[in-house]
Amino acid sequence: MNVELRAVHDSDLPVFFRQMNDPEALHRAAFTPADPSDRAAFDAHWTRIRASSDVVRTVLADGDVVGSAAVYGAPGEREVTYWIDRAYWGKGLATAALRALLAEVPERPLYARAASDNAASLRVLEKCGFRAVATASGYAHARGAEIAETVLLLEGRPDGTPPVPEG
Repeated sequence: MNVELRAVHDSDLPVFFRQMNDPEALHRAAFTPADPSDRAAFDAHWTRIRASSDVVRTVLADGDVVGSAAVYGAPGEREVTYWIDRAYWGKGLATAALRALLAEVPERPLYARAASDNAASLRVLEKCGFRAVATASGYAHARGAEIAETVLLLEGRPDGTPPVPEG
């Protein structure tokens, strides 16, 4: 499948909303909105992030909307996030989308967080050069409990070479 990123269009939002209400995907992602079925909150969230300086993209596979990917947060603390429709899991789309996003956003360091039991997401992040640097715990709305999360870091340049030491 050909994976591409593009700016988010209004017509993508109903697809994202449907994807965010897949019970299995919610459980795996764990750290989700308190009420993913609250369309007003969903719309407010997307209005806010589309107006921000965050890099927010729609993920296309062979021209179909299959998810989203973004870099958000304050400089020096920016994080990546992505969401791929469950129908496309296991096909390498998340890895391809994240690689494309990382090529578009040369800023480093970048961080990522994933539920520690989400082996698939951790694998995607590691394939893209992230390395685990810490564990933490956080409240996972999708699971109704505190769970372990892995914090990952991507350093270096977009081409994968290590950062140049300062001084």
